[in-house]
Amino acid sequence: MSDPAHTVKSFTDDIPQEILDLIGAIGKLPADFRDRVEPCLSRVVESTRRRRRILALVQDALSQLRLDMKYLAFDLEATRRERDEYRRKLEEAI
Repeated sequence: MSDPAHTVKSFTDDIPQEILDLIGAIGKLPADFRDRVEPCLSRVVESTRRRRRILALVQDALSQLRLDMKYLAFDLEATRRERDEYRRKLEEAI
């Protein structure tokens, strides 16, 4: 069974407090007003979640890119050292 407290927690984790306040205020409106506003609110909430997911993906991609760049810089430096060592050995052999 799903734990209601966990469901509420996961629902509120990815929504800013301002939108949660708006949800609460709209929940207190009379039914006819609430019914007209709730579809818009649902779109705003879904849009906010989508933007947060996209932001998280972009941040993860940037972190991976930074790590890849460090590995590439290390590999480039190692390759340069090997090249210089081979060049030195070749010059000594001549």
